[in-house]
Amino acid sequence: MGESEPMADTLKVGLLMEAAQAQQRLGEEALARLSEHLRGLDDLVRTEVARTVAESLATLQSETEQVAGALRQLRRAADVRLFLCSLAVTAASLAIGLAAVRVLVPSRAQIETLRARRTAFAADIRRLRQFGGEVDLRRCGRRGRLCVRVDRAGPGYGRGGEFLLVEPP
Repeated sequence: MGESEPMADTLKVGLLMEAAQAQQRLGEEALARLSEHLRGLDDLVRTEVARTVAESLATLQSETEQVAGALRQLRRAADVRLFLCSLAVTAASLAIGLAAVRVLVPSRAQIETLRARRTAFAADIRRLRQFGGEVDLRRCGRRGRLCVRVDRAGPGYGRGGEFLLVEPP
């Protein structure tokens, strides 16, 4: 082997080193471009995501407003129904109360008739008291027949003495 061979080897190694450095520079440049491209993609993705989120939020806000409007209408309808039901219950209660008063409370004519009867009864009671009509009346026996306390020591009246004097209380 000659002297030219080590030089040729050194030259080959030098060329290989130079080629490796060139490849390394190309790789670094490619990586730099790729990194720049990735930053651009990152900005693009962020912009798209932000736009999509903004559109979604706008849609969500619109739908939320629609739902809120529908709920307000539903509440108004429920308020109207509640008012009408309350009104119906109040009217029914009033009607029942008035019907009960009409049935249970006597009319003016009935009151006047009852007053006249009371006056007549009071007069009858006064007359009975004047004639000794205060008697001890009770219900007697199984059938609850009306009975009166009588004076057994007094005389009997009538054909067979069937009438006896009432004993005052």
